Amino acid sequence: MSRKYYLWLALPLLLLVAFICKNHQSQSEAKGTGNYLSNPANNAPFRDMLGVNAFEWNLLQNPVDPNNTMVVYEPKMKVLEGVAGMRHYLDWGRIEGSKGKYTFAPAHNGGWNYDAMYQRCKEANIDMLADLKTCPDWLLETYPKDMRDAENVPAPYGSDRKQPVSYILQAKAAFQFAARYGSNKKVSPSLISVADPLNQPKAGLNLVKYIECDNERDKWWKGDKAKQSAEEYAANMSAFYDGDKGKLGKNVGVKKADPNMKVVMGGLASADVAYVEKMIEWCKVHRGHRANGSVDLCFDVINYHLYANDHKQQSSNNATVGVAPELTDASALARAFVVLGNKYHLPVWVTEAGYDVNQQSPQRAIPVGNKSALITQADWLLRTALLYEREGIKKLFFYELYDDNLQNAMQYASCGLVTNDLKRRPAADYILQAKNLLGNYSYQKTISNNPIVDLYKYGQKSIYVLTVPDQKGRTATYTLHLPGTRHVIMHIPQVGADKMTDQLRPVIKGQLTIEATETPVFVEIKD
Repeated sequence: MSRKYYLWLALPLLLLVAFICKNHQSQSEAKGTGNYLSNPANNAPFRDMLGVNAFEWNLLQNPVDPNNTMVVYEPKMKVLEGVAGMRHYLDWGRIEGSKGKYTFAPAHNGGWNYDAMYQRCKEANIDMLADLKTCPDWLLETYPKDMRDAENVPAPYGSDRKQPVSYILQAKAAFQFAARYGSNKKVSPSLISVADPLNQPKAGLNLVKYIECDNERDKWWKGDKAKQSAEEYAANMSAFYDGDKGKLGKNVGVKKADPNMKVVMGGLASADVAYVEKMIEWCKVHRGHRANGSVDLCFDVINYHLYANDHKQQSSNNATVGVAPELTDASALARAFVVLGNKYHLPVWVTEAGYDVNQQSPQRAIPVGNKSALITQADWLLRTALLYEREGIKKLFFYELYDDNLQNAMQYASCGLVTNDLKRRPAADYILQAKNLLGNYSYQKTISNNPIVDLYKYGQKSIYVLTVPDQKGRTATYTLHLPGTRHVIMHIPQVGADKMTDQLRPVIKGQLTIEATETPVFVEIKD
């Protein structure tokens, strides 16, 4: 047969392919442009992306009566109403000011009433992550004077840092904390220790769900006295988790006090997946496998830190300015961690992320167009939460509730969400508004990446979230294809308000055209 004859035979097939491509193209235009790969749905509600880092004095210190540290100061609770989780920086020395003498309410070091703080947060539906960190003074005294730093490795000087027993003192403190604030009411009274009659021995108060083993143990910037290798930290966590599978005694390790409390590995400063992989390999060798064949890991949650900035673009790798989260490697890193987590059936958290507002800081949010740096901080933090929900992260905690020092240009010193006079910054406004609107919803899929259009669901309810992933004031027109829908409510975040601005919009012939901006816009399906 001739070549022309074959072409005639193929013509109907070619026309069919052309029709399909044309139809697909028109639908793509209706739903938005750009190639995208939708991530798997995330079963974590969006509220779990709205945690914050804070200290006990952020709740218990009363400015009217500074000596009263036993009762939560309610005006400080008010500014926490947008927060769904709190990562509490708890210095080990606060609850064990002298070796073997544990105090909680009041703590000998500071007089803080941790019972009251944790109880009040539970009443406010704020999930508590207690980060037991730093070395107490009595432990530091084992170090030479010129090597004493609160962030040293939590073992006496000269210990073999590859052996779990070297960390028994920290693991004993973790046991006492978990016995008191965990859910197990059947802890043997003979194992509970308090230092004085003011501190009543208690068990199973059921106020804290999660505990973290120290913080950024890969801290290379402080040298060998403070930095742990992955293998050393795994040994540390094995003691902290369950007393190295019970070998260190009945009163050692979180799980020996409360099997239900989740143990979170300390957030990694380096965001290095390989570090966690090495910890897992250590567990395979030294802890073996459980009866079901899974690795007997000494942590229940993988955890890392990431501050989005331009460090990748700098020849020195030192950041000079904060960058919108979507323009950094934040998504790629999250995916790598989630892949590892899925392999071992572990959730992944990010317990520190944030932007400074001091305009000399190398981690600063910048003014964009007519938006101040404060509003950019709000945009970028809200988009950080959306990014991590999209990528499958299970919890996120912003750094931090209050500034360390607004006037200090050092990175992270001015990351606060709230001012010292208890006023919400725009970031806290946006977080509160997003929690109230989207808090119970969870990410389902992404239908466009420029602008980013995510679909969230809660039962039968649906909300689309539209965001332009840029930092130059760009906008993008997008058409949502909504067959059968007559009306939507557009929700737009507002500075200085408790709730977003709402606009009822008609859907014409199943289509709704929206101008997306660098501030996320929320489109709720009405009817």
